[in-house]
Amino acid sequence: MTGPAAGTGPAHVHNHLETGTGKGVHENSRAGHRSVQEHRSVQEHRARIAALIAPLAARPLERLPLRAALGTALGSDLVAPVDLPPFDNSQMDGFAVRSVDFRGAVGGGAREFTVGAAIPAGAVPVPLAPGHAAPIMTGAMMPEGADAVVPVERAEPPRFPEEGATVSLPSVEAGTYVRRTGSDVAAGAVVLAAGTAMGAPQIGLAAGLGLSTVPVRRPVRITLLSTGAELAAAGTRLAPGQIYDANGMLLWAALREAGIAAANVAVRSDDPDELRRELERLAGLEGEARPDVVITTGGVSKGAFEATKLALDGHDVEFAHLAMQPGGPQGLGTFEGLPVVAFPGNPVSCWISWEVLLRPVLAELFGAPRGRRRLRAPLAEALTSPPGKLQVRRARLRADGCVELVGGPGSHLLGALAASDALAMVPDGVTELEVGAEVEVWLT
Repeated sequence: MTGPAAGTGPAHVHNHLETGTGKGVHENSRAGHRSVQEHRSVQEHRARIAALIAPLAARPLERLPLRAALGTALGSDLVAPVDLPPFDNSQMDGFAVRSVDFRGAVGGGAREFTVGAAIPAGAVPVPLAPGHAAPIMTGAMMPEGADAVVPVERAEPPRFPEEGATVSLPSVEAGTYVRRTGSDVAAGAVVLAAGTAMGAPQIGLAAGLGLSTVPVRRPVRITLLSTGAELAAAGTRLAPGQIYDANGMLLWAALREAGIAAANVAVRSDDPDELRRELERLAGLEGEARPDVVITTGGVSKGAFEATKLALDGHDVEFAHLAMQPGGPQGLGTFEGLPVVAFPGNPVSCWISWEVLLRPVLAELFGAPRGRRRLRAPLAEALTSPPGKLQVRRARLRADGCVELVGGPGSHLLGALAASDALAMVPDGVTELEVGAEVEVWLT
């Protein structure tokens, strides 16, 4: 992350986020996992996530039908097998003409033509005779000999007369309103590079080239595990002390929106044995049923009943507190060979964790999902931020180009999250920003 632009307001500088701070590691007395006491930088934690899941990017490519390829990334360059357009065609509803027929017209003015046979889209026309103008529809093949189109509204009369009638047309140059063969895409050209995320335009291009399948990097399969005795299922009545489980659906929707195959499971208990049994079940699955990564939410902080920490006792997992707000408590490692990324339990914290930590890693390793578009924008209001932490604020980008904050910095503010369309990133070396100070903004 970068700091504010020069002259954009006071900034009290501390250790920069990207350099990180000390990493005093000790063995937790209650569990065999490693705990990192000092704040870890966001950059370092992302690098550790990347190292954990990088082997997934080395898997063989797959060929998927276009309908299944949406949200994936190309595994190799896509070469056009045909030209687009595949033939010269009309850009307008009008009259196909030979531009040479206008030579000698007084002052380059209009000339009269004999109306030829109409050319609908999909038809193969007969050659155009000199002195003739053929009614042609948008996208229809240009007849041999024709090299220009006069829009029907410029004709006199401004309609399509019967074949053999006479029509007066204004002079046009060769190439007017004609889409030339290969003017969009030339056969043999690389039209999409390996790693390109397959969104709607890319799928449309592949379909336009006549392709039914494309080579893609195998999509990542992720299972979400929501944990906590306080979680109630949607549609049930809340008992005292309970809240509805937003995390599972929130992250599932975020992953599906990003083109990732996702499933979510809730362990509505603080019993670490229940979570451990669910992890054992997932790790024991085979083939397509086995997830590539498990994301847990909750149970990673410093409370007395941190079920995730206890469930992962004895496994190669470490827990750290990141220099980030919200989303500080994090865990990372493997459970019986299954990569586990442990997010905090507050809804906004786990969503910010996905956006700031995991989504950028997947974008870099797989090309999908696409990384968020980033820009710099002036603040519509002043803010304060805790020293030594990257603060991620929910925000909206206004029509005037300013970014306004939505809600406070709290990690429970789902309403503010739903009302936002951007994230304002306040670097760890900044504690105050005035109105008009520029910040980095990620559009969500």
